[in-house]
Amino acid sequence: MHTPADQHDRHEYPAHWEADVVLRDGGTARIRPITVDDADRLVSFYEQVSNESKYYRFFAPYPRLSAKDVHRFTHHDFVDRVGLAATIGGEFIATVRYDRIGADGTPAPGPADEAEVAFLVQDAHQGRGVASALLEHIAAVARERGIRRFAAEVLPANTKMIKVFTDAGYTQKRSFEYGVVRLELDLEPTDRSLAVQRAREQRAEARSVRRLLAPRSVAVLGVGRTPRGVGRGVLGNIRDAGFTGGLYAVNTAFPEELKQVDGVPAYRSVGDIAGPVDLAVVAVPAEQVTEAVTDCGEHGVQGLVVLSAGYAESGPEGRERQRALVRHARTYGMRLVGPNAFGVINTSPEVRLNASLAPELPRPGRIGLFAQSGAIGIALLSRLHRRGGGVTGVTGVSTFVSSGNRADVSGNDLMQYWYDDPDTDVVLMYLETIGNPRKFTRLARRTAAAKPLVVVQGAGTAPQGHAVRATRLPRATVSALLRQAGVVRVDTITELVDTGLLLARQPLPAGPRVAILGNSESLGLLTYDRCLAEGLRPERPLDLTTGATAQDFHRALSRALADDTCDAVVVTAIPAIGEGPPGDAELAEALRSAAAAAPAKPVLVVHVELGGIAEALSAAAGTAPQSGPYAPADDARTAPPAPDQEPPAAPRDRESTAPEGPREGSRLIPAYPAAERAVRALAEAVKYAQWRREAAEPGKVPEYEDIDEKGAAELIDGLLTLGQGLTLGKEQTCELLGRYGIHVRRALAAPTPDAAAEAARSLGYPVVLKATAPHLRHRADLGGVRLDLADEEQLRRAYTELTELFGKPAELRPVVQAMAPRGVDTVVRAVIDPAAGAVLSFGLAGAASQLLGDTAHRLIPVTDRDATSLVRAIRTAPLLFGWRGSAPVDTPALEELLLRVSRLVDDHPEVVAVTLEPVVVAPHGVSVLDATVGLAPPPARDDLGPRTLPAY
Repeated sequence: MHTPADQHDRHEYPAHWEADVVLRDGGTARIRPITVDDADRLVSFYEQVSNESKYYRFFAPYPRLSAKDVHRFTHHDFVDRVGLAATIGGEFIATVRYDRIGADGTPAPGPADEAEVAFLVQDAHQGRGVASALLEHIAAVARERGIRRFAAEVLPANTKMIKVFTDAGYTQKRSFEYGVVRLELDLEPTDRSLAVQRAREQRAEARSVRRLLAPRSVAVLGVGRTPRGVGRGVLGNIRDAGFTGGLYAVNTAFPEELKQVDGVPAYRSVGDIAGPVDLAVVAVPAEQVTEAVTDCGEHGVQGLVVLSAGYAESGPEGRERQRALVRHARTYGMRLVGPNAFGVINTSPEVRLNASLAPELPRPGRIGLFAQSGAIGIALLSRLHRRGGGVTGVTGVSTFVSSGNRADVSGNDLMQYWYDDPDTDVVLMYLETIGNPRKFTRLARRTAAAKPLVVVQGAGTAPQGHAVRATRLPRATVSALLRQAGVVRVDTITELVDTGLLLARQPLPAGPRVAILGNSESLGLLTYDRCLAEGLRPERPLDLTTGATAQDFHRALSRALADDTCDAVVVTAIPAIGEGPPGDAELAEALRSAAAAAPAKPVLVVHVELGGIAEALSAAAGTAPQSGPYAPADDARTAPPAPDQEPPAAPRDRESTAPEGPREGSRLIPAYPAAERAVRALAEAVKYAQWRREAAEPGKVPEYEDIDEKGAAELIDGLLTLGQGLTLGKEQTCELLGRYGIHVRRALAAPTPDAAAEAARSLGYPVVLKATAPHLRHRADLGGVRLDLADEEQLRRAYTELTELFGKPAELRPVVQAMAPRGVDTVVRAVIDPAAGAVLSFGLAGAASQLLGDTAHRLIPVTDRDATSLVRAIRTAPLLFGWRGSAPVDTPALEELLLRVSRLVDDHPEVVAVTLEPVVVAPHGVSVLDATVGLAPPPARDDLGPRTLPAY
């Protein structure tokens, strides 16, 4: 941290403005405020800027900065005058500053809300997106300091800088006067500015991962002279995988005369390598890693995979060592996988990189795989690689990352990469923790709209090496929020692989209707029962009997796939007596050819001890025309044969040239050893397909004309002057909620029977008398609430009964409230979770939500579709829709209330908690009987702020 020495600065050094960012080319830079200690850096930076760039900045030849200039550009008050620098290796590569100005364009203090802004980027770093990143950060700083508009004057020839402003997505005005282009930017974020920011974030972070996964050259640091050792093993793995780029072995202990290790060029340092090195795999002891990172950074290495252990997983000292490692790597603009990592893999024929501890390069395929744990990564690779037993087949891996302590590169970065990676169709992730769930759910929603994202979470306890923000939400709630974002959430590694392989091989089902056929009645009935348990709609199983031939299976499957009332087919098979491997191959070919003729419906196989069926099902999908008896004719690949028609024979004059493995992208039928595994995978595919259909029409956040957003903001600002965090009083709560059209029924204090009678006369009968003491609040079951009191006599009698049962009025805190229409009591809550962000929750009041946990959740902002689904997501939802002859309640009014609460929390980040309890939903309208609101100062930065990497 840089601390200013000038005692005249009006504000302390704003450390929260410091941030690491990923640039357009995937490299990193650090953005921080400029202080008086940066005079020499500023001068050195300016000397490296071309005369043309200086001219564009100052509109005149300006070869060097004067002492007055240096003082002006390094002395800031961090309010009206602010300067930020982008640095790499501690040196400036770009600067930006603003000066607050008044209406006449001269310097002015607040409350003036306009500032003049100017940039300067070193020529060697132009085109890397540095200015765009600086604009995001200086705009966030300006908004924090009460500045609402930027003004910039740019020479017409400076097209690059004009483009920085015009492409930012802010509302802007543009004029031309006296040979200068004047741009005015409204700094209030817009949908377009946010979209631009996130598109840039995706491209930059994806490229930073691509630099790690597709390097042109790799150096392994820590290669021992003996065959044993991690470094020597990884070097051999890279070499044996057939890496297509340059490979180098590095060890400071190598004798000078040593030129090669295992046929790989050997060097004593990275700096001794003549050509560029894109990726360094670090396998030296932890105490030597800092020196190795410096060696890499000085040579211009782009990324690191740190296999070395001894960091945060080893305790507090190691955790601090890990923080220093990340800071040190970022100083040189490098991203880092690890430490304590298992490694990275890319099976692309153009790369063939196995920079990991896995002894073999996995089979190429279309699955992207991320695991924080090395042990889990090994298990996943092994399961995907096996062709026999369990879930089998030849679907392989496109890329694999095991991040270890996940100090820098995380699952979020990999999602950015896989989102538009043409070599990846399905993403599988094992996550022990989610470091930034708010960003994760945002990226997951976008990724899942393009390709399946299957996730299994660990036990919920963060490993020693993981720095994560604690969540106050139950694990089930986090899972529900992930599903809302389109994540296929499973519970075990087995389910992860089962579901991933189905999604990688088969089309998404159009619905939950399942046909079941096979040669075992018992296995078919078991499958049927599991379908019912998973919420699917199975047809009665078709028993082909144990004597069924391959032709029988082909005809039955073709008939099922041709049925418009079927969305998916599960084939169950047991071995026939005397059947051998040829029978397996024949059956597999029959199923494959029938499935290939109806490519829009998924097919799964449940097999029991069929030795070769799983391999045969995968191997049947070769690259050449099939010569077997069940190969579809040329015109049969788009339409299934008639149910009673014999399977067409392939022309006999064609000779098969199918290789051993299937073509990637050809349709492979997944085989499962148990019905419950197959059905669970299918159920997840059905739910994901439904989410995809709904995501195509995501809904909208309604506008309500009676919402007073500005008035609410002014009220909140005034209330926050009373303290850093507070729970509002009743009048303040009602006033704030009223600005958003949420009206709370008045409750008048009744400290005496006479006060209760006076309150009732004011409100009008019938009324409710209730105790508001904490132990009786919302507890009608304890007798603390008396309803439908029609006159003063009933009111006074109820008052006496309450005080006799529960104590003195001072202990009960009784209130009188007008009687609301009868209906269903519900509760609406919104909270700001430190990890997940803003969450809206809904459930029925009382035991249903408190005891049984029957509460549904949605991420804020909630759309109209979200509100509709939220009301229907709880198990007790039938009570709202006329269960057992009761009157249906006004769910549209309830949904509107949910949307208004969501808008309040989304519009005002200072609102950190809202509870409406109870909310009585009547056949006509809703009544909010009680409410609490919590306020706190807004976070300095959030997911809507400028792009940043996690702080270390």
